[in-house]
Amino acid sequence: MRVCITFLASAALASAALAGQALAGQALAGQAPAAPAPDPAYEPLNKAYEAVRGRAYGDAIALFLKAIQAAPSRPAIRKDLAYTYLKIGENTAAREQFREAMLLDPKDLHVALEYAFLCNETKEQAQARRVFDRVRQSADPASRATAERAFQNIDRPLAEGIARWTKAIQLGGDNFSNHFELATLAEQRDELELAAEHYEKAWRLIPSSRTVLVDLGRVLKALNQTAEANAALLAASRGGEPRAAEAARELLPNRYPYVSEFQRALQLDPKNLDLRRELAYLQLRMNHQAEAEKEFRQLTILSETDFLSAAQLGFLLLARGDTAAAMPLLERVMKGADEELANRVRAVLHLPQTLHSRAAQLAPASIDAKIMAERSLQAGFVRDGLKYLQLAQEDDPADFAIMLKLGWIYNQLHDDRQAMRWFALARKSPDPKIAKEADTAYKNLRPAFEFLRTTMWMYPLYSSRWSDLFSYAQIKTELHVDFPIHPYLSLRFIGDTRGTITPENGAISPQYLSQSAFVPALGVATNVWHGLVGWAEAGSSVGYLTDHILPDYRGGLSFTKGFGHMLKAKNAGLFFETNEDALFVSRFDNDFLLYSQNRIGYTPSLGAFQTQFYWNVNLTTDQKREAWANFFETVPGVRFRLASMPSSFYLTVNFLHGYYTVAGDPFGPTFNDLRAGFWYAFTY
Repeated sequence: MRVCITFLASAALASAALAGQALAGQALAGQAPAAPAPDPAYEPLNKAYEAVRGRAYGDAIALFLKAIQAAPSRPAIRKDLAYTYLKIGENTAAREQFREAMLLDPKDLHVALEYAFLCNETKEQAQARRVFDRVRQSADPASRATAERAFQNIDRPLAEGIARWTKAIQLGGDNFSNHFELATLAEQRDELELAAEHYEKAWRLIPSSRTVLVDLGRVLKALNQTAEANAALLAASRGGEPRAAEAARELLPNRYPYVSEFQRALQLDPKNLDLRRELAYLQLRMNHQAEAEKEFRQLTILSETDFLSAAQLGFLLLARGDTAAAMPLLERVMKGADEELANRVRAVLHLPQTLHSRAAQLAPASIDAKIMAERSLQAGFVRDGLKYLQLAQEDDPADFAIMLKLGWIYNQLHDDRQAMRWFALARKSPDPKIAKEADTAYKNLRPAFEFLRTTMWMYPLYSSRWSDLFSYAQIKTELHVDFPIHPYLSLRFIGDTRGTITPENGAISPQYLSQSAFVPALGVATNVWHGLVGWAEAGSSVGYLTDHILPDYRGGLSFTKGFGHMLKAKNAGLFFETNEDALFVSRFDNDFLLYSQNRIGYTPSLGAFQTQFYWNVNLTTDQKREAWANFFETVPGVRFRLASMPSSFYLTVNFLHGYYTVAGDPFGPTFNDLRAGFWYAFTY
């Protein structure tokens, strides 16, 4: 979709015309014209357009937002802001601004189309389809034609998919996948009743898949079937998958459910033990003992191992004198695996307590809170689990296992400062396993909170092709700031042991040698995002052989990702690893290079000797199509280390066969190279 920056010239002309008409009317009436009210958005808008013309898009965005605060009802400002967001690739932010502009001016079909196209690009096809459907019924021929084509591009595959999955089900494919795929396509095509029908069928085939209950609740909510929607969402929010429970709670009303809502949810999901147990205790708190007994009785039927419900029902029956009905339930509890609950029953019945192990006798009072915390976490109630763990820690401040779990919960809640505090305490545990896990977690979090962080890496490498030992290294001190981009100071070393061949005595291109230089530089880098990092440096290359000092500018993007059983994996298996780099280097005549290094192989289980065997697939190319910078490499390699070595240390041996992809290299179209070296990095 082609976009351009549009300005408010038409709006300004319209404002001037209206002001002129008002002044003329006042003059005809014999009145002195009143001074026009100042435009509160004029100053930030004027500066915003200046910033746009200077390509200072970040400043322009801030100024447009300021103008929107001053004049929130002007759709044109939001349009210009949206186009500016598109200039920097922020499609989601642009989409939301076009949406606001469309709501302010529903007749602006161009804005509606822009919004719809961005919805489609950002994976909101259902919303895009609705907007295209509206515009294709408009009076404007050009907009109607564009919307019709776009609508069909979305709608036709959905319709074909619905027909295909419907036929598959009719032919006997009554399975979860078919129903779920059909429901998903139907929801995207706004066939909500069909979607609800098949989401429910899919869930009934695999009731443990509670995310489908969330999908069902969302569709029923869109159909304004509020009671049915809340029933599905309430069932999904109790028991099962923590992620589904969290998603369901976000869609539920911001209040505690009513008894009738629990009952409707149980009609949909009668085997949901957590849901039924919560209803039973709610009935007890409301003094509805008969209804509570009914729910607890159903729980004891559904689960022979729900000793808590059996004990609760037994106590209720015993309290109202029905000893005959209570005793079988209480005997079940006394024979069960929950020893503490069994002893509570014995205490009520005035029976002798069973002897605990010494560890059990010394168990602190926090055991109840720990149990409740565990149950809350298993049910997906992370904050409730945190509350119970805090109570347990107060009861027994020396329980290092609780400290460790508190650290992990705070980490899960993205409060890493608190997580570090608990990990720091837990790593003092006398239990080596707890101390080691806490120490590792603490060290993993610590660098993110240090104001200054220094890292160093080195990669010495022998190449049989050049009969030379090359070495690459960098030491970098970063300033940690709470911002996506941070500055750093860097010192690189790029050298080799020979260092005697120069461009004057035989070499024709800089790639055949190291730079034989130290490169001090000032740089900036982004935070790592899903393995991707951007960086840029400006410095000087200081040759330690020639004493020449040359400007050195470099920067680019780097992406690293690994899948499967990596080098330190405990179990054997396949792995894949990729390193992708886009690099600008001023030293090579301002060239732009692309490196793709990929390894696929197998990690065996050899105990302390950690090893990987793999196949290399490497590709290098550049913008200027230099012969030396365009080649393909393959053939095998091995990477290995001992478990006792530093965690970031490993050795590599690769035997590579290469092919130049651009003619002109004086050493021939192919080459072989045995490369052996080691990698080591550390942070302090």
